[in-house]
Amino acid sequence: MPKMFSLFSSPVLAEAAAPAGAPAGAPQAGGIGPMMIFGYLLLFAAMYFFMIAPQRKKQKEHEKMLKSLESGDEVVTSGGIYGVITNVKDDRFVVRIADNTKIEIGKGFVTGVVKKANAPEKK
Repeated sequence: MPKMFSLFSSPVLAEAAAPAGAPAGAPQAGGIGPMMIFGYLLLFAAMYFFMIAPQRKKQKEHEKMLKSLESGDEVVTSGGIYGVITNVKDDRFVVRIADNTKIEIGKGFVTGVVKKANAPEKK
C-alpha cells in the first residue's frame, strides 16, 4: 500500500507546491529551453542528411536516365518486364516485350537500362 500512496501523492504534492496566486491546474513557469530547441534542430538536420538528401539525389539520377532513353534501348520496368523501346512519346514509351507484342508504359515505370542501343557488346 505505501507504493500506491507514493504514485498518487506526487500530483497532490505538485499542486500544493504551486504559487498562491496561480490556479490549481495551471502549468508551472519554464517551457521549452534552448537546449530542447537545439535538440530538435539537430534531429531535423540529421533526418535531412540521412533520408531526404539521398532520395533527392536518386530521383535526379532517375530523371536523367529517363531523359537519355531512346529507341533501341533495352529497359526493365518496375513490374519486372524486360523490353526494347521502339518509340518515345511525351509521357510514355512504346516497348516491345516479345515478337509482335508492344505495350505503352509511363516513363516513371522504367526503373533501369539493361543495354543502350549504341553500346558495344561485352564479351
